[in-house]
Amino acid sequence: MSTLRTSTSSPPLRRKPRFSPARLGVYAFLFTSALFFLLPLYVMLVTSVKPMTEIRMGNILAFPVHFTLDAWREAWQSACTGLDCKGIQVGFWNSVRIVVPSTVLSILVGAVNGYALSFWKPRGAGTLFAILLMGAFIPVQVMVYPLVRVLATVHLFSSLPGIVLIHTIFGMPVMTLLFRNYYAALPHELFQAARVDGGGFWRIFLQLMVPMSAPIIVVAVIMQVTGIWNDFILGLVFAGTKNLPMTVQLNNIINTTTGERLYNVNMAATILTSMVPLAIYFVSGRWFVRGIASGAVKG
Repeated sequence: MSTLRTSTSSPPLRRKPRFSPARLGVYAFLFTSALFFLLPLYVMLVTSVKPMTEIRMGNILAFPVHFTLDAWREAWQSACTGLDCKGIQVGFWNSVRIVVPSTVLSILVGAVNGYALSFWKPRGAGTLFAILLMGAFIPVQVMVYPLVRVLATVHLFSSLPGIVLIHTIFGMPVMTLLFRNYYAALPHELFQAARVDGGGFWRIFLQLMVPMSAPIIVVAVIMQVTGIWNDFILGLVFAGTKNLPMTVQLNNIINTTTGERLYNVNMAATILTSMVPLAIYFVSGRWFVRGIASGAVKG
């Protein structure tokens, strides 16, 4: 009996070595890639907290001997863009005024379009969806001049409503695609049950679809906020001198040719400009992945 039990028992599993050559190679590749992408950020950070006397010594990788935040204060409060020396804070609040309504409007329009195209399917829905998708692949530069003429005709050129409208228009194709594919993956029986209960277009959308859209809304918010915040060409052309976003202000600060070039101030201004997208990705990165996995690319 014991002999039979011994012969039929499975051999013990061999534990894999913790550090195999393949695993060490993967770790080395990941470490090298992380170092490659983090090195510019490190240079920007240490340069922004150094005085100009240390920067002129030429060792960009060295830690600061005299740590100072004067460059950050100057970049925020008193950095000059031409004759205007109010710092990059002006562009920051301009970007906030542009991003918030543009994000809300583009997501709202995209959600309504996606809901209508996936459940109600009006006549010509396929053609309309194809036209919207074409808009997502047309280069922005091709449409700049016609949009300038149109906005000038309706007296919205170089104004805050004008730049908000432009970002809403350019965000609508991608937002429609995201929400349409997300809603198409939902059970159609929910929509049919709501119709049987007497729900109309807006009641079903507001009371049924919107509460179920949290994952894709997070994806849409991340995409729109980062895209609009990092935009340069549309803000430069359509915002006007009083509503220039932070990216345009940063370009004007760095490319100022009069006087001494303050590299620590330039680096501090660059980090301040990129801080909002970085914070969004660090805080809500996992929600972005969940939203994509729960239906953003289905359909």
